[in-house]
Amino acid sequence: MALDRISLTGFRNHAASDLAGTTRFNLLVGENGAGKTNVLEALSLLAPGRGLRRAALAEMVRAGSETGFGVGASLAQDGEEVRLATYSESANPGRRRVRINGAEASATSLGEWLAVTWLTPSMDGLFTGPAGDRRRYMDRLALALDPQHASHAARYDAALRERNRLLTDRREPESGWLDAIEAQMVRHGSALMQGRARLVETLAVRLAEMPAEPFARPALTYNPGAPDHADGLSQALFDNRKRDRAAQRTLAGPHRDELDVVHAAKRVPAAQSSTGEQKAMLVAMTLAHAGLAAQGRAGLLLLDEVAAHLDPVRRAALFEQLRGSGAQVWMTGTELAPFDSIAGEAAVWRVSGGEVARA
Repeated sequence: MALDRISLTGFRNHAASDLAGTTRFNLLVGENGAGKTNVLEALSLLAPGRGLRRAALAEMVRAGSETGFGVGASLAQDGEEVRLATYSESANPGRRRVRINGAEASATSLGEWLAVTWLTPSMDGLFTGPAGDRRRYMDRLALALDPQHASHAARYDAALRERNRLLTDRREPESGWLDAIEAQMVRHGSALMQGRARLVETLAVRLAEMPAEPFARPALTYNPGAPDHADGLSQALFDNRKRDRAAQRTLAGPHRDELDVVHAAKRVPAAQSSTGEQKAMLVAMTLAHAGLAAQGRAGLLLLDEVAAHLDPVRRAALFEQLRGSGAQVWMTGTELAPFDSIAGEAAVWRVSGGEVARA
């Protein structure tokens, strides 16, 4: 199962780019700013969620375009072709539309066909940045395994905002209003936490099956910000009403979850590990997740500028792991040299000024 006949229209700096004849390895080569990462971002939109940059739709539309953007691709599955497309319209620029085989569909339904995983340079600070980054990371990985996860996250966040608004009101909120809002938080928050817990558990099992070297094997622990079952979360929200009103925000819930990552061999927190070790752990987690996500569906693995930042030993190990991942792999680089060992089995495109040409 693989994507082919990929098209970008009015997307970022791409007026009209087409990529056909894909393989297991696909390389996008060009100078910085040429539009390589824009292709990866377009591909990431063929799955539920906001894409690898989490950008607003208006930012994705090519400057000067009056018709929005479009991204399409054909997915070969069991000898049949499934056409996936996502696009925006100038009449409603804040809404992303989806079509599958020409029929209107939801963004969530894309996850039934394609699981997308990515690793970008912006993720290098995952272990040292704020906890919110790690929560979003867990949710993105969980979404690739369960397309409904995004719906629970969005609805929990909406209910959380409403509860916080009531907590900041000068008047004491009516218990009935809080009861109704907290019921929504419990329904979707408990599902959200359970999805995160399943993700970390299955990811940890997969990591344990992978070689410990040359990539540093991370040990993962999910720490929920409240009881991760409906009854416990409901009780915590009710018991904390007075404290939360004093703080003017909700102090317990899945919005306070944390993902703890430790260098397994050294028993050192990832945040205190070297930059190279952090990168190696990120690569290991990405590979483990790609293997999980590709089970039963087409898998797409997007790696932005990853090869140039690995030493030759780790680079060779990366390519070997990618061969057995089951996913179609897309990688970017400013030159072909880092990919010499897979050049003979890769499709190569030269990217320049938002134009793509097969090498």
